[in-house]
Amino acid sequence: MSDPLRPNVVVIVADDIGVGDVGCYHPASKVPTPNIDALAAQGVRFADAHAAAAVCTPSRYALLTGRYAWRTPLQRGVISGYAPPLIEPDRPTLASLLRDAGYTTACVGKWHLGMEFRARPGVDLDFARAPYTDRTFEAAIDFDARLGGGPLAVGFDHFFGTAGCPTCHAPYAFIEDDRFPVPPQEFDDEPVYTSREGMRAPGWSHRDVDVAFTERAVAWIEEQAAGPRPFFLYLAASAPHEPCTTPLVPPFARGRSEAGPRGDLAWLYDWMVGRVLDALERGGVADRTLVVVTSDHGALPGDRVLAADGSVMLDEAGEEVYRTYGHDPSGGWRGSKGHAWEGGHRVPLVVRPPESRLEGAVDERLVSLVDLVPTIAGLTGVPLPTGAAPDGVAFASALSPHASASPERDHVVLHSEAGVFGLRAGRWKLIEGTEGSGGWPPPAGGPPLPGAPGQLYDLVADPGETTNRYAERPDLVRDMGALLDAVRRGDRAAT
Repeated sequence: MSDPLRPNVVVIVADDIGVGDVGCYHPASKVPTPNIDALAAQGVRFADAHAAAAVCTPSRYALLTGRYAWRTPLQRGVISGYAPPLIEPDRPTLASLLRDAGYTTACVGKWHLGMEFRARPGVDLDFARAPYTDRTFEAAIDFDARLGGGPLAVGFDHFFGTAGCPTCHAPYAFIEDDRFPVPPQEFDDEPVYTSREGMRAPGWSHRDVDVAFTERAVAWIEEQAAGPRPFFLYLAASAPHEPCTTPLVPPFARGRSEAGPRGDLAWLYDWMVGRVLDALERGGVADRTLVVVTSDHGALPGDRVLAADGSVMLDEAGEEVYRTYGHDPSGGWRGSKGHAWEGGHRVPLVVRPPESRLEGAVDERLVSLVDLVPTIAGLTGVPLPTGAAPDGVAFASALSPHASASPERDHVVLHSEAGVFGLRAGRWKLIEGTEGSGGWPPPAGGPPLPGAPGQLYDLVADPGETTNRYAERPDLVRDMGALLDAVRRGDRAAT
């Protein structure tokens, strides 16, 4: 059995789940989430939790390193499936810290943090400028070569998953540790609407990726539960990321929600959580396992509406049209994935500590996913070396009476798809350089303009961010801007 002196750790991350999708956060949700709700009833639901960025790659970087991704060269958007590693070779990660403390570690699912691909002999490829898809570029990649710089290079003993987003970023193929068991051999030039063209393995199906991820995660838990070492599993789901269309929903998940295909994929994520919890119970390690369930950022508004020719329908302003089915994935908060508004970065965060006696606690403190590294280190008794998790603030004291008390976070930096910065401090929220959303999807907002008017909201009096107080409160704009500048310079403590 696993070492009883250190708890096992399981972190399960959705791709695009909003607080409005989860019943324990939003009772009006049209997506049943019985497993996440049951977990919340046994642990703690954090009511003011935020992703460090409103899109995938930078959020995942922050979650695994405890460091904001805008401190790297990635200043907006996400990376392609062929991009080089974003996590620096010497950067401590949650996986490396736990492995060095004696844990066995596994990453299952979507990586999307860069890997080292190799070109075929005699070919020179600039992977630092790797396109999302390009037939000539991809034909020059050696898919039989070992992959470097991925999960195995940052602390994971085992990896099963995909290099990028498995539903819209080539290569469409599973990776086992550092190789493709079935290498990509064909170019898909007829992708489903929001997918991209690109190389894929024979027999690849977008529909089946999360089932495959779940089966691998469950099998790995069963193996480790009988072993001598504590274990850490990072399970990164694809669901409910686009494309959201019925043929790409596993048959057993179709119609499980009242919110269309996207809602069914959100239900599928809850199913994944349930399968993992069941595996922990069967292995006799549930009471000795810290379980974290969250999302990498906010959600899209619904299913994209398609025109008769299969293309994405646009409105008169040229923006994509979404079908919502009367369901609000953002749970009443303004905006959605990618935005600087609350719907872009406010996420569900449910944590069940080992031997939990918390029984459905709700914690109102301000927390960020960048805080998970120091929090989990505190709960497992793993010391943080100098320089590790520089932007994280531990909230372990909210989860265990034995954890060392630490100061609560009084502010958090937010970052949108287009690179717009925001700062939350107490009841106030500042958005810099734009009066728009801060990014894609609709209503799309471009990059920030230096010196341009921004936005200031009182989230207590105006949680829907409807009344911009930027012009009324120059004092707050000045003080919060100065604090944001100090954090960006790195000369202000995280709290």
